[in-house]
Amino acid sequence: MNLPDSTNDNKPTIALTGATGYIGNNLLKKLQKQANVIALSRNGDQQENTENVTWRSADLFSLADAEKGLEGADYAVYLVHSMMPSAKLTQARFEDMDLILADNFAQAAKKNGVKQIIYLSGIMPNDTEELSRHLKSRKEAEAVLGAYGVPVTTVRAGLIVGPKGSSFPIIKKLVKRLPMMLLPKWTRQKTHPIALADVLHTLKGSIGSKRLSGETIDVGGPDVMTYREMIIDTAEVMGKKRRLVNVPFMTVNLSRLWVSVTTGTPKEMVYPLIESLVHPMVANPEQMDDELSYGQISFKEAAKSALEQDASRSKSKRDKTVSIPAISDVRSVQRVLLPDGKDAKWVADYYTKWLSVIGHPLIKTTTDSDYNARIYLLGKPMLELTYSKERSTNQRSLYYITGGLLIKLNEEPNRSRLEFRQIPNSQECLIAIHEYRPSLPWLIYTLTQAKVHILVMYLFKKHLLRLTNEKDQINSLLNSRL
Repeated sequence: MNLPDSTNDNKPTIALTGATGYIGNNLLKKLQKQANVIALSRNGDQQENTENVTWRSADLFSLADAEKGLEGADYAVYLVHSMMPSAKLTQARFEDMDLILADNFAQAAKKNGVKQIIYLSGIMPNDTEELSRHLKSRKEAEAVLGAYGVPVTTVRAGLIVGPKGSSFPIIKKLVKRLPMMLLPKWTRQKTHPIALADVLHTLKGSIGSKRLSGETIDVGGPDVMTYREMIIDTAEVMGKKRRLVNVPFMTVNLSRLWVSVTTGTPKEMVYPLIESLVHPMVANPEQMDDELSYGQISFKEAAKSALEQDASRSKSKRDKTVSIPAISDVRSVQRVLLPDGKDAKWVADYYTKWLSVIGHPLIKTTTDSDYNARIYLLGKPMLELTYSKERSTNQRSLYYITGGLLIKLNEEPNRSRLEFRQIPNSQECLIAIHEYRPSLPWLIYTLTQAKVHILVMYLFKKHLLRLTNEKDQINSLLNSRL
């Protein structure tokens, strides 16, 4: 998009998620001269507004927050991934958390009349049937972002070379700390690195582009290379002599543990990334755009620039980080399969009834005419669930956790919540608890109630699967008799 000059009063308004993150903050610097930017962050209220940048606090796990965050936006850039835990205790796979975030964002964009969503995803190999968890999550998010009718421009990139981020800093740390490396088979897999500056150019150029509206493009730099070759080039730029030995026997599972321990990178980030390296990550020429897909900066140039920027930051003051209060909260998300023809509203109502049956005689549940529910243990009210009729649909049932002996209520009302959310265009449903604060002492909670919750969710998932299989068997029997 040719964004209007800064003197133009009719500048577009762009909502930018992850504005304090590695890519988002760099994109913010490029956009603010030519557009009005709504910078979204969980701690946006601690940032300072400028002439062209308005900061907003938004927890995108909350649909209400997402809707408020996108108010007034013409375009929206989605740079969110949830590989790291989002609460003191996170009982969820990052894939399921990513789906909730993307679903909230897409619905909020639809409600606010956003013209286009730009999403930074990952390069997909040709054999997409057996994707790694990381790439499968990216592909699911692509589908959900486009499920509500807002055109999505998906930019698929491989390893992004910059001073921060995930993959390149890992390579830098390996080169810095290990004089000799045993390189397993996955380090000979082809990949397509691209410089941060080239990715920013593509993202900026995609905003408002009618030609790319609803399209998916791959991007890559001028070099297609293996991780082994990238390690060699990085060592050369760093002035390090490293001995590399190819070995055929180190598995991905062992590699991910080794990389995490050696580099000090959290396993939540390393494991999904290493698992993805079983695939060749090379841009598909048929999905490359002549104007925006072809990065011009070589890997060695990008690596040198990234290392210089990192060294410059080391000598000066480090980037300011916003301190997040240590809150004893819980986020728990489980994915279940719905019986054919059933929806989120059905499963929400069914769950409370099933809980009373499976927990008999210790547990009892009640539901009134307004769908408000209470859960009792030995006659004592453990949890009180208040149904939100105005925020619920057949595809999403939302309950606020408003009382009971097991919860410590938030100062801000309606933040602790339980939701049943059907994934668009599927028979899968996410059952999620957000911002739950237990009344039990934290250690006791983690050893008792938290484990019981996971067990109950496991049993419920199995129960729904059994219902589905039984129905399939009955249908198969009926069809065989016709």
